[in-house]
Amino acid sequence: MSKRFTSLVTASVLVAGAALAGCGQQRDAGVYTVMNSSTDESYHRWDAEAMARCGERLGVTIEQQSVPAAQVMTKALRMASSKSLPDIVQFDASEMPTFAEAGGLVDLGTLGLSTDGIPDGIVDFGSYKGTYYGAARSVNTLALFYDKDVLDEAGVRVPTTWAQLRETAKQLTRGGRYGVALSAGGAEDGVFQFMPFMWSNGGDETDLDGPKVVEALDYWKGLLSDGSLSKSTVNWTQADVNDQFMAGNAAMMINGPWQVETLNSDESLHWGIAPIPVPRAGDDSVGPLGGAVLTVPNTGDEARERTAGKIVACLSSEEEQLTYALNSWMVPANARAAAAWRERVPELDSLAGQVAVARSRTAQLGAGWSSVSLALQSAFQSALTGQSSESALKRAQQRATSGN
Repeated sequence: MSKRFTSLVTASVLVAGAALAGCGQQRDAGVYTVMNSSTDESYHRWDAEAMARCGERLGVTIEQQSVPAAQVMTKALRMASSKSLPDIVQFDASEMPTFAEAGGLVDLGTLGLSTDGIPDGIVDFGSYKGTYYGAARSVNTLALFYDKDVLDEAGVRVPTTWAQLRETAKQLTRGGRYGVALSAGGAEDGVFQFMPFMWSNGGDETDLDGPKVVEALDYWKGLLSDGSLSKSTVNWTQADVNDQFMAGNAAMMINGPWQVETLNSDESLHWGIAPIPVPRAGDDSVGPLGGAVLTVPNTGDEARERTAGKIVACLSSEEEQLTYALNSWMVPANARAAAAWRERVPELDSLAGQVAVARSRTAQLGAGWSSVSLALQSAFQSALTGQSSESALKRAQQRATSGN
């Protein structure tokens, strides 16, 4: 039995038990709880302020319960087992399908939430098998960040194609400074960073050993063999990549808008942002959509679920999306809010353009994405430390198919 199937069976039993038995505890009728991963002080404060505003509008008290991102799913499953689920759970969008497949979430459409004004890709981001379970307030994707001073000094332009990126990275590699930094670590960070290279090249998550995926991983190997990419990339998270860039150890990096606040803390660093280079001129730079979605767990208490739906609608309204996005540097999910955001932060305009064509990692595979992610993580470690991309990805496809 595959690990994914085992975990899904466990999730189904726990979640179904909670739904059938009701919420299982006495709750204050005027107090609603949102569980999220906003453990960072700034994010926790921004969320608390938004919840206070929505609570005042709706005449309820909204309490925030923040846990580390890696613990949201496991804690939600434990709470389902003890019939103590919160009224709203903010899942990472890549994890939401597992809870939805187990029958643990309420269709937001039945609670009055509309997808009008939300791009199709972002609707898919919060959906499972065509049902809208998760409302995104903001989304993110990856882009190419670069040190303006370093590029200007070298007299090179911002690269737009793979060939240009490889050549520019070679030129910018000097002494202890690498031309480019990215995360290829054995975690979701690395997989997230590989998606723009795989998808922009025509690769597909259902065919991991296909020639387009092999070619994308070979491109990473080429950067490594050139000396333009640190061998430590197999151990780096996206936060590590940002640290290397800010320390002057990399002239360019692949990263996301969640790093902007930290980047701006160094006034001597003059950075720019551009779409991730593509295999050939004219190709679309297709990145992964990242972020979280607000969901309403299926507790069996329909009255509370309806109010929870109103809270989700308020937190994901155009006004609240814009406020949250301006604080966090993410891109609003709503198209009108995103247009207003672009006017306010024109320096991130290219990021909004990337979001417009970005894809959800779980759109094709749903809860099966986790098996593919784990298989790719292992493939990066093998290919970037000596094994051929073809062999590493052939094994990855076998692992993804078997779940082992």
